[in-house]
Amino acid sequence: MEILGKILGSHTRVKVMRLFLLNSKKGFIRKDIITRSRVNPATLDREIKLLASVNFIKKHNNAWFFEPAFKYKAELERLLIGSDTLDEKNIIDNFKKAGRLKLLLLSKNFIKNEDTRVDLLIVGDQLKRGKIEEEIHKLEAEMGTELVYVVFDTQEFFYRIKMYDKLVRDILDFPHKIVLQSKELSTQMLQKL
Repeated sequence: MEILGKILGSHTRVKVMRLFLLNSKKGFIRKDIITRSRVNPATLDREIKLLASVNFIKKHNNAWFFEPAFKYKAELERLLIGSDTLDEKNIIDNFKKAGRLKLLLLSKNFIKNEDTRVDLLIVGDQLKRGKIEEEIHKLEAEMGTELVYVVFDTQEFFYRIKMYDKLVRDILDFPHKIVLQSKELSTQMLQKL
């Protein structure tokens, strides 16, 4: 994301543009844009003014909407949505602060596959739910969309695998990308499957 911010002139602009592109049929009031994008209010006002001046967004009934007739919509979608702009190492490092991670699996919006049910599966021990939620909100702001995620402690995850839990089976059977997997989990997982 940092590269796109430099190219497009503002990290805030990238976050706001992503929010509108990924939610092109939704309208947002200023407060919602600030909350969802986690941007500075003073900076946001400047970016909203700029994006409105080029007809990227339009105001209707006190809310801002993406302008579907925007000339460069397809190009910006490829650049801002279609590109892999999140650093997996940073994602791992940030979630490691939430406890002892055993498995971090990315799916859906992270790999551009709408067939899957969740975006993120987190398995570990002594996990701090508040820290996980904080990191999820940061990712949502970066990506411009709400994320669906599940968190299991290691024991519960193995129990669900053993019971052929539909949610876990769907996550593991559909396309995904494992960005962190402990050796302990790998061995035990193979024995259980």
